[in-house]
Amino acid sequence: MSDEYVYGVDTTKEITPIMVRDAIVRCFIEAHKDSLGIEEQDSDIIKRMVTEAVKKSFRETDGDFENPTKESLLRSIGNLKEFSKSFRNQEVIENHFNAIKSLIDKIE
Repeated sequence: MSDEYVYGVDTTKEITPIMVRDAIVRCFIEAHKDSLGIEEQDSDIIKRMVTEAVKKSFRETDGDFENPTKESLLRSIGNLKEFSKSFRNQEVIENHFNAIKSLIDKIE
């Protein structure tokens, strides 16, 4: 991951909540692809599954997946962080969480 790009988001340009929402999906796929046993041919299925999990996180935290705000993004990643604790290494979770939080912090 380049310093200029975080989960596909160019950090040298304006960052929108939609861009961060999509980065959360990419992050969650990356963070869990090993534990989920993702094969390249399964990538569309996994993306749909992960997108549904992220949508659920938004619903559980009173956010709108389709129209995220800075605040709803923060609540959602907090929820996903808690969810991930049961099956991921805490250091890995913190690294992914902090990368996404750095994007959220750049939203105007």
